[in-house]
Amino acid sequence: MRIPVLVINFKTYRTSYGQSGLSIAKSAEKVALETGLNIVIAPPLLETSFIVKNVGIDVYAQHAEPLYYGAYTGHTPIEALRDIGVRGVIVNHSENQIDLKSIIRISEIARSMGLGVIACSDSTGLAEIIAKHAMPDAIALEPPELIGSGIAVSKARPEIIIEGVKAVKQVSKHMLQNTERVSRDIAVLAGAGISSREDVARAIELGAEGVLVASAIMLSKSPESVIMDFAQSMLKAWDERRGSGVKRA
Repeated sequence: MRIPVLVINFKTYRTSYGQSGLSIAKSAEKVALETGLNIVIAPPLLETSFIVKNVGIDVYAQHAEPLYYGAYTGHTPIEALRDIGVRGVIVNHSENQIDLKSIIRISEIARSMGLGVIACSDSTGLAEIIAKHAMPDAIALEPPELIGSGIAVSKARPEIIIEGVKAVKQVSKHMLQNTERVSRDIAVLAGAGISSREDVARAIELGAEGVLVASAIMLSKSPESVIMDFAQSMLKAWDERRGSGVKRA
């Protein structure tokens, strides 16, 4: 995953569907082209194929199941998502939590198909376990009590980001040195309550390599302005961090 990255989870708000959802997806694409920032969007399942056909940036599924094609009524196989052009999946969001075994299996199948995986974690301990056993492309640190609260994790729980980055990077470094199964570093994202450009900048300053956001954009009256604001803030904070000796992976 190219970092820094802005991941926009559309969730299932009314604005996530139809022309409204497409408009926000197009806005994300426009900002990505204008700024050069890697922006990933995750629309609702019903809109995924439509959005994939209409934008050039990476589209992730909000959830997937560790399945191939087959007799699985009502399920969503990763293989099918790949075939419609989805570039990755989000797993274990606090609103759709799954067990560790499923996180690992989804990550294995996705990786074998060339798809990215963003795994969400509500604690540093779980993030470390996911990094070690599932080896996703990114882990998003999201204390569930802050999701949708408007209170950013980078303000209310900065230690989650600092400790999470340290734990995941230690595992990632060890895996890179000791196994052939991993060929890239695991990125660490900050999520939950990210509502302003200051929240974004602070997350990057604390060591995150991107943010996972939802309501701040999806419920805004001017989504494109918010996306641009977040993108510019992230890039500025990233450049300042690199200038202080931290280099882009």
